[in-house]
Amino acid sequence: MRDAVAVGMATGAYGVAFGAAGVAAGFSVLQTCLSSLLVFTGASQFALVGVIGAGGGAAAAVGSALLLGARNALYGVRLSGVLGWTGWRRLVAAQGMIDESAAMALARPEPRAARLAFVSTATSVFVLWNLATLIGAVGATAVGDPAVLGLDAAAPAGFLALLAPRLREGGGVWRVAAAGAVIALLATPWLPPGVPVLLASFGVLVAVRTR
Repeated sequence: MRDAVAVGMATGAYGVAFGAAGVAAGFSVLQTCLSSLLVFTGASQFALVGVIGAGGGAAAAVGSALLLGARNALYGVRLSGVLGWTGWRRLVAAQGMIDESAAMALARPEPRAARLAFVSTATSVFVLWNLATLIGAVGATAVGDPAVLGLDAAAPAGFLALLAPRLREGGGVWRVAAAGAVIALLATPWLPPGVPVLLASFGVLVAVRTR
């Protein structure tokens, strides 16, 4: 429980940046808060507001968000046997299936401890992430023009923060990052905002081919 609260506080603080980024991208406070309430997966939310803020269309924004959120489905497959829930419990658990709750649950070998870790972490992150989103969105609205304080850079900064731990692993991760960056740079001058992000995912294929 103590670990879950600590994870929630760290993740929740990051939600302030998303709230500011949502308003900077042109979303209202309500729209930004509904994104955290209903979507509830940080990377996908940053992708959505990042593409819209750059002038991209809804299809590219949603496509980018779905691409990044697809990993949560894989977490669900891995944890379905560990948690052992069915019916409405499984439906509720799907909303809380994020990086933090999955990692905390998988770190506990005993089923009861895994379920407690999952529930406590998902609840902690959900409450604090949504609260922080509201604070960031209201704060950015009070500023007037979020770009004045550099809040329009919150989305790309968030992506860098998400990538940094993976890049420190080295090896194949660097090949994937480099291939994706090259694809995005080549596509950006010719395609609408958001589409280069989707195409960058094919960097995985390039990296695998070079192994």
